[in-house]
Amino acid sequence: MRLHYSKTSPYVRKVLVLLHETGLLDEVELTATGGTPLDSSAMPLDQNPLGKIPVLERPDGPALYDSRVICQYLAHRAGTGLYPAAPALWDVLTLEATADGMLDAALAIVYETRLRPEELVMPALMDGYWEKVARSAATLDARWMDHLNGPVTMGHLAVASALGYLDFRHDARNWRANAPQLDRWYAEFSQRPSLKATAPAA
Repeated sequence: MRLHYSKTSPYVRKVLVLLHETGLLDEVELTATGGTPLDSSAMPLDQNPLGKIPVLERPDGPALYDSRVICQYLAHRAGTGLYPAAPALWDVLTLEATADGMLDAALAIVYETRLRPEELVMPALMDGYWEKVARSAATLDARWMDHLNGPVTMGHLAVASALGYLDFRHDARNWRANAPQLDRWYAEFSQRPSLKATAPAA
C-alpha cells in the first residue's frame, strides 16, 4: 500500500496514528506531497480528484480517500476493535466526526491568514470558526469523558489527533479553557507511542 501524506496534515496524522496502533506501518509506503485549495497540482489527482490528502493506494481496488474511509479500511484490514459493532459504533463515528469537524474549522482559520490577502482577512470569520472548536471541546468534556476513559477506539485516536493540531497551530486560543477533564485526559493519552511518533513539527 502507498499513503500520500504530509507531516503537518492533521487528517494524515490520524491515519498514521492508526498505522502505529495496528502494526500496519511497515506495510505502507509513505509518499510525501502537499498543496492548498489554491494549488493542488502536486496532489495525487489521478487517485483523488478532490485534490486532498491522505490518499491510500491499495492492492485490492481503487485508491481510497478521506481519512475516515482510510481509517475504517485499515482497521478492518488489521482486524482491530477500533470500530466496534453497532450500537457502540455510532458513538465512535460521532466522536470521529466531531474531531474532524474541529479540524475542518481549525484548518479554515489557517487558510484564512495564509491564503487571503491581508486586507481581505476576516477576524470575525476566524472567531466563528474557533467557536466551533471551543464548543466541541466543551461538549467532549461534558458528554464524552466516560467513553474517552474507556477502551481505546478510533474516537480516541481522532480526538487526540485533533487536539494535537490545535496545540500545533492554535495554542494561543486555548481550547482547554472550558474543557478541564478533556485537558487531563489528553495530557495522559498523548503519551502513547503512536501519538509521540507522529507529533507534527513545523
